[in-house]
Amino acid sequence: MTVRSRDDILSARRIVVKVGSSSISGKNAGQIEPLVTALAEAHARGVEVLLVSSGAIATGMPYLKLDVRPDDLATQQAAAAVGQNVLIYRYQDSLDRFGITAGQVLLTAGDLEHPTPRSNAERAMHRLLGLRILPIINENDTVATHEIRFGDNDRLASLVAQLVNADLLVLLSDVDALYTRPPQEPGAEPIRHVPFGDDLPGVIVGSVGTGLGTGGATTKVAAARFATASGAGVLLAATADVASALRGDPVGTFFDPAPHGP
Repeated sequence: MTVRSRDDILSARRIVVKVGSSSISGKNAGQIEPLVTALAEAHARGVEVLLVSSGAIATGMPYLKLDVRPDDLATQQAAAAVGQNVLIYRYQDSLDRFGITAGQVLLTAGDLEHPTPRSNAERAMHRLLGLRILPIINENDTVATHEIRFGDNDRLASLVAQLVNADLLVLLSDVDALYTRPPQEPGAEPIRHVPFGDDLPGVIVGSVGTGLGTGGATTKVAAARFATASGAGVLLAATADVASALRGDPVGTFFDPAPHGP
């Protein structure tokens, strides 16, 4: 069923969860276990869960002895090649506690723009869900030839939500909600609810990322608007609050879906 408010979250049948690089790499790599625990809790009540996970480049950086995110495309691709392998291992190692198998799905922007690869991706993901496999999706950074990632995977997550007709999209980061201005600024107040079509007048949305990822509030708001127009409810929340978010507790910022779908 379409999730039209937090009260509907426990009734969602299919949920796409997106997590950013800074939330599950470097000093925050330990957040993978509580994230997986929350996903497994939803999976156990019959929800079809898909995880869109950034973090391949950030995870690969220490193995390439890099202290800062590389600027050149070739090194980004090399870091992603190493990091994606480590990242999927960490997820599967944590999922083993619950007897859940992950399925890795790597996509490029072109895969979702052209009918044949889009259809192939849709078929594969529906089959994985039918087999009770948890798809873990990332952009295929190793073969990217232009921007290594778009919107820190926020847009990719919204496109996946549309592709699989998800009831809910949850966008996780290190910020606990959308604020009236960048949260580090004086006077910033959390916004708990955004009606469909609200242009957020007077709200100053920041676009600066963390240094490990590339997104910010701007990409999340854009992704939320795309997904809600496609008929999914959207929740912005902190990665640390993911268990509460998936239970429908009053955390984060909820974006109402279009009243009658797309």
